[in-house]
Amino acid sequence: VGKNVQAIYLWWHKPVIDRELLQSLPNLKVIANSGVGMDHLDLKLVASFGVKMANAPRAVSSTTADTGMALLLASARRLVEVHNISVSPSVEYCEADILGVKVAGATLGIIGMGSIGYKIALRAKAFEMNILYHNRTRRKVQEEQAVGALYCKKIESLLQQADFVMLVVSLTPQTHKLIGKRELELMKPTATLINISRGAVVDQEALVAALQTGVIRAAALDVTYPEPLPRDHPLLKLKNVIITPHLGIKTDKATYMITEEAVENILAALNGLPLPSEVLPS
Repeated sequence: VGKNVQAIYLWWHKPVIDRELLQSLPNLKVIANSGVGMDHLDLKLVASFGVKMANAPRAVSSTTADTGMALLLASARRLVEVHNISVSPSVEYCEADILGVKVAGATLGIIGMGSIGYKIALRAKAFEMNILYHNRTRRKVQEEQAVGALYCKKIESLLQQADFVMLVVSLTPQTHKLIGKRELELMKPTATLINISRGAVVDQEALVAALQTGVIRAAALDVTYPEPLPRDHPLLKLKNVIITPHLGIKTDKATYMITEEAVENILAALNGLPLPSEVLPS
């Protein structure tokens, strides 16, 4: 049936798009992805076959921003730890051992101020947080003022000031292991790292060491590498880590909206119209 296939809808990186598959589909016109990140695709290879590509940015931004704030709040108030205490056979604990950190008045540093990062800033403003951000390009002044965000031209400045650092960047060669030993050591020892982008944006070995030795207070990760982690991975043994299985876009409504956006892009490609969310190889 290869000659009949004109479109592929990728769901959770499947099917795998490689040269062999592309060669077997001579009439393929478009690949629509269920999400924003395209790091699982060789964009130049796909483009070399004359195939267009699209992602689904409109459908995922609010849901992913919710996930980021949920992880921030859960880590700040140690929800996983206290849940385990609450359901344990003997509910005995010392209150000093379950103290969290205050969110209102704390400083949130957002690395990556695209549509998702900006929606996180909107949510953080409602929690009375001070907001810093680092991005390749600075936002318009009126956009900064709307959320009370201050621009940090250098990532180092943000890392040194933030109580919570949230990663909201795409995985590219430039952002691979963006946060490593040096960056973690720039952070406050009371700071929390939150990653809702891609696991490989963080050097996991350096993160494990930083969490074990108190270089930073805690981490909350919706993404790791690989996913899932091997069951003997040291990150799974640390109390000051929350790990979720890439929940970013996983709500019933978001899933429906992603499919709608993918269909919109597919129909546009099949009818020779501009793709609403076309992604071009860099």
